Amino acid sequence: MSTLLISACPGPPTCAAVHTYLFVDGLDVVARSDSRMVGLDPSRLLRPGGPLYPTDTPGTVDVASQEQSDPEPGGLTVRVRLRGETVIWSGLMYPGPDGRPIEEVHFRLEQYLGEVERAYAALKGPSSISSPG
Repeated sequence: MSTLLISACPGPPTCAAVHTYLFVDGLDVVARSDSRMVGLDPSRLLRPGGPLYPTDTPGTVDVASQEQSDPEPGGLTVRVRLRGETVIWSGLMYPGPDGRPIEEVHFRLEQYLGEVERAYAALKGPSSISSPG
């Protein structure tokens, strides 16, 4: 099973706009998939019941774009689905630590939902948004 970590860049002066970092097993999925992309606004991705929340019916989620504010054609998407107590992200294509492509990852439901909820709660605190260090 993989581990999800979500972080957010707070925007200016650190960078141009608020955006989301998605780390799977310590790897930045957005940067490793396409270095021209930047994660979408965390309030779009992390809201309760939002696009990253898994359901039995698979859904395609825009997670990154070359434009920081809105998804665009050709942006980075992930297919999210729930199978029992496992959340599956598919439709991926990024190099793993050994250089081989990663196309699908599996998360324990409890860890996954806990991380999405923790990251969303961090948006509410004035000093709790952090960028990866």
